Amino acid sequence: MAGRMVRSCVQTALKAVNSVVGLAGMAVILYALWMLRVWYREVADIDQRLPVPWFIYTFLGLGIFLCLLTCSGHIAAETANSHCLSCYMVIVFVLIILEGAITVDVFLNTNWEEDFPPDPSGKFDEFKDFVRSNFEICEWVGLSVVAAQVLSIILGMVLRTLGPDRETDYDSDDDATVPARLPLLRNQSQHGPDYAEPNTSRRSDSWKLRILDK
Repeated sequence: MAGRMVRSCVQTALKAVNSVVGLAGMAVILYALWMLRVWYREVADIDQRLPVPWFIYTFLGLGIFLCLLTCSGHIAAETANSHCLSCYMVIVFVLIILEGAITVDVFLNTNWEEDFPPDPSGKFDEFKDFVRSNFEICEWVGLSVVAAQVLSIILGMVLRTLGPDRETDYDSDDDATVPARLPLLRNQSQHGPDYAEPNTSRRSDSWKLRILDK
């Protein structure tokens, strides 16, 4: 009983922490859709073919990826399956490594902007200006998302150690043995109330013969 309560608390905590990543993904998707709408509105009157705004589509793909990761995390937390939890933790770990590599490159490389292709939409420059003007807020948001990802890995490891709920399997096995006993009851009910045992019929016949002999 105590193990089931601990497992339930860990599952709830994992879902709650995983929801933070999902909210971040939804925010990124909304921001990317807004940038895409503004971009198409600006180029609506231009006939020439412009290059693809890679920054907008990268943001959109990142948001979709975070939402899918959140869904897989919820499934892994609900089922407590070791394989699902392992895949989920590996993906989150790789994501943290990529985020750390990009952060280190931005802070240590003075020419980090040259590593990215030119953005025809200009939204990349606007995003950089926004981050610089609101650096403290963006820093706290980034740290919150990374902390949620780290907690997701820790809680996933704990839940993987606890394993799925075995008590429900035992209950289901006990329930499965009940129908095997039902045919015996059915055989007895099929005889009906007028059914008499062979021994009782023989006793009644012998009793009648004794009365006739007298």
